Amino acid sequence: MIYKRRQFLRNFSLGGSTLAMAPFLQSIRVHAAGDEAALPKRFVFVVKSSGIDKFNLVPEGLENHFVNPDDGKKLGNRGRREGPLVDVALADHQLPEKLAALETFKDRLTVIQSLSGVGFRGNHTKGFGTLSLHDSEKVAVAPTLDCLLGQHLSTGPFPMYGMAMSGQLLESAGWKPEDSYCYPNLSAYAAAKPVAYQGSPRKAFLELFGAGVASPRELEKKIALNGDLMDFLTEDARRVEKRLSGDDKERFALYMDSFDSLRKIEEKKAALTDRIQKHAPELTDRFDSTAPSERIESHFEIASAALVAGLTNVITLRPDTLGVKYSELKISNSVHALGHLQDNKASNGWTGHQARMEIEKLHLKQIAKMAKKFDDIPEGNGSMLDNTMIVYMSCSSGDHHCAGHDWPVVLLGGMGKKLKTGRYVEYPKYGSKGHRTVGNLYLSLMQAAGMKTSETFGQPDANLKDLDLKGPLQELMVG
Repeated sequence: MIYKRRQFLRNFSLGGSTLAMAPFLQSIRVHAAGDEAALPKRFVFVVKSSGIDKFNLVPEGLENHFVNPDDGKKLGNRGRREGPLVDVALADHQLPEKLAALETFKDRLTVIQSLSGVGFRGNHTKGFGTLSLHDSEKVAVAPTLDCLLGQHLSTGPFPMYGMAMSGQLLESAGWKPEDSYCYPNLSAYAAAKPVAYQGSPRKAFLELFGAGVASPRELEKKIALNGDLMDFLTEDARRVEKRLSGDDKERFALYMDSFDSLRKIEEKKAALTDRIQKHAPELTDRFDSTAPSERIESHFEIASAALVAGLTNVITLRPDTLGVKYSELKISNSVHALGHLQDNKASNGWTGHQARMEIEKLHLKQIAKMAKKFDDIPEGNGSMLDNTMIVYMSCSSGDHHCAGHDWPVVLLGGMGKKLKTGRYVEYPKYGSKGHRTVGNLYLSLMQAAGMKTSETFGQPDANLKDLDLKGPLQELMVG
């Protein structure tokens, strides 16, 4: 057995250069065949806490329906003023201060306002309902969008991969980021099947890239040992299975499915070794930092490398939770406390609105860095960014306490020219004719990714039963 695995490693090493060039060669084949649709599609979901302020997402020169026209103050949770659909090209307008970091990608940026997600609970967070659009704050009752896309798009070892600051909603005053797996109650493959996120950048690095960056001797030992052990356990487990019946056999089958999944992950990672070695980030002490901005930067760096290496095609990042304190911005208030300040002053003298915007700018800066990395990688007739969609949103719609009547979303990238980009789209307010929901947006993303969808996604809103809420957002779809 060990001899066979050594032979495998020698053969793998000789053919490694082909694997390393696989993305480039595939792009050439696709380009020659004139089939851009065959290029891989990828998603990155960046889901922050405490809402994304909608009033400072409006481009210069457009009427801001989220502020009082008399005094310029921000309107409340359901305060979007009446108005028709707004659908304009961003090229004709200056981006607001908050989005300045994305100026380079203005033609591939889309800002969407006034979508709703009402009808399921969530005071500080919609929890699993954020991406499933069900009444599912703390217990998964349906698959979430990121997991559905991951199962459809990913060919690597991980259908989707998640990284989070923490798994708790309200942390204590002694908050610190997680250094192991955590459950942010955000992603699920099915009812009662939540996804564990990795909190530690160092452990995420080792989990994703460890085998690929190990020395040849370490890798040979790892595969030989794991292979022998797995073969032994599998044969032994099958003998046990024959003695079981009824419920015991069903439970054992679930165990074996998990066991086989681990084997498949290791096999797929081994096949990607050269690509992993080429694109893995450098393991530095920064991966152990507890400063929120450095932890966020590390998560984005690892996520970018994992997508480039082909380890997954869908990643979800949870850059903060309500207990996080951005001390590097000289703020001693938690994200939760900032959500209540409004025009009152934070510890560093900023108003609550200003502090929240600066935190969002910190996230958007990392999104811009990720987009730049993807845009520098040729793919087909364009770049990797043209086939990757970065989605920036919140688990609590547009406000700290999330009724869900107005849910802003920022999209950056492309989906093989299936979606219109470079737009600012603002729908009529909740309940008005022409209003649309987050479910319509999710259908747009799924269809652009090549998935077959039903007419609706998620739990219907009984208050909107008189509106036609079927299908994707036509303002986003090409053709």
